[in-house]
Amino acid sequence: MEKYLDIIKNSYSGYWNYLKHELISINHWDNYFYGLILISLLVWGLEMIFPWRKNQSIFRKDFWLDAFYMFFNFFILNLIVLIALSNTVAEFFNDILKTVGLSISSFQLFDVDDLPKALGLFIFFIVIDFVQWNTHRLLHRIPLLWDFHKVHHSVKQMGFAAHLRYHWMEPVVYKSLLYIPLAVIGGFNAQDVAIIYFFNIAIGHLNHANLGWNYGILKYLLNNPKMHIWHHAKELPKSNKYGINYGITLSLWDYLFKTDYIPYNGRDIELGFEGDEDFPKDFANQELYPLNKKP
Repeated sequence: MEKYLDIIKNSYSGYWNYLKHELISINHWDNYFYGLILISLLVWGLEMIFPWRKNQSIFRKDFWLDAFYMFFNFFILNLIVLIALSNTVAEFFNDILKTVGLSISSFQLFDVDDLPKALGLFIFFIVIDFVQWNTHRLLHRIPLLWDFHKVHHSVKQMGFAAHLRYHWMEPVVYKSLLYIPLAVIGGFNAQDVAIIYFFNIAIGHLNHANLGWNYGILKYLLNNPKMHIWHHAKELPKSNKYGINYGITLSLWDYLFKTDYIPYNGRDIELGFEGDEDFPKDFANQELYPLNKKP
């Protein structure tokens, strides 16, 4: 037990020191704090120049709530929960494996570091995106997980910052299900991961932005605003009652597994979910949901 407490303590102090360094250091391109700000400003600027819903204010409904979510989930949540939890769970899992004579390296099929850089990054990206696509489906199909995911679907007007409105339990689920797949392919250094991370953040922001883009023929590969708005539609097709267009960065999986759905221009469709009029409207109560959910 003392070992796990030390892991938690060291995780907090280590991430806090890292976060302070990110805030004061602007001399490296993989700075996550300023990278998020730059991507957000660029996509927000695109919303202003090329608005899809021209009557939607640049400070749309819940803009400031989503902006707070964006920084809380991207940075503060890591400090409070994810870093310590991830490190502790990883060590606990390794300890269990040791009892049967295994280690996490026992699952490794190959190490992406041994491959050409471009190929390794491509495999890393594909594995992450496919696991996240499947995890996203689970968030819609399992009632308990859907209660957490409702926070993200409580968005009533789409904008770039809605991308990072989500309940704190979601990244716990995503990271847990990614643990073994990433162990299978080995790891990358921090700068390599940053390339994928920034790309995913940019696509995620664009997917939620007030933009009427679908990228032409690339729509069958990349998720896009015209596709993703249907994922947030309040009224779902009877053939896909749990949801549609689950793509995170890639739309490819939806087209391959027949969960794609774009029946017409969805610019003005109602967003949300059944019963969202009774869903909490403030940050604190949304975070406490579903603990305070009425039976």
